[in-house]
Amino acid sequence: MNDLNNQNKVILDAKNISIVFGGLKAVTDFNITIRENELVGLIGPNGAGKTTVFNMLTGVYKPTSGKITLCGEDVTYLSPHVRVEKGISRTFQNIRLFKKLSVSDNIKAAFNTRKNYTVFDAIFRTKRFWKEEKLIDEKTNEILDILGLSDCSEEIANNLPYGKQRKLEIARALATSPKLILLDEPAAGMNPIETSELMETIKTVREKFNTTILLIEHDMKLVMGICEKITVLSFGEIIASGSPEEIKNNPDVISAYLGE
Repeated sequence: MNDLNNQNKVILDAKNISIVFGGLKAVTDFNITIRENELVGLIGPNGAGKTTVFNMLTGVYKPTSGKITLCGEDVTYLSPHVRVEKGISRTFQNIRLFKKLSVSDNIKAAFNTRKNYTVFDAIFRTKRFWKEEKLIDEKTNEILDILGLSDCSEEIANNLPYGKQRKLEIARALATSPKLILLDEPAAGMNPIETSELMETIKTVREKFNTTILLIEHDMKLVMGICEKITVLSFGEIIASGSPEEIKNNPDVISAYLGE
């Protein structure tokens, strides 16, 4: 797997990105390189700067210094919606769904960035409009089927069990056809059974959609079980990067995060 990944093209490359809030450096010289189809974890204590890194990678925050490239293109100062169009999608620590819409409509809403018809087509219901809408229906059904949500496609999102709401958020992210998905604590609030199901979902997403994944997570069983590489943050700085085995046995990581 590692030999294959070393041959794959670079999807995300962040070099020395830092951000300062009111004179305080929240993240300092963060570096990460993620290749096509890799599954990488970002871990660290609460307040280490993990979500701040995600916010810089997705355009919510603009780095004070450094550079971010996606497939070789500089995206450092692009807005979040443009980065979605370029191929970066994310989920959030606190679930953000269209709670009063159905499961299928939540997914269809995300296709907005990929629609190929005009306002004219939509108003006058042209052939191009109907062709595009049929394609969106087909892609939505495919995502629902792969993620095991077909049986609840017409349910209101807010009525779903917690674990399925998490799945739906990932499904909606997939509808943007991302090159890279950032998952922010996807197992937060889940019981062990839901966490095991989530692990399988993440593996399925990478396999079926050929997607590259970066995730923040505190559940070490999940991280160690599915990630090929892990980067560890503490007080806004990287203290270690490597394989799960290397991270598990790193004395700095044990001291700062994992414990004896």
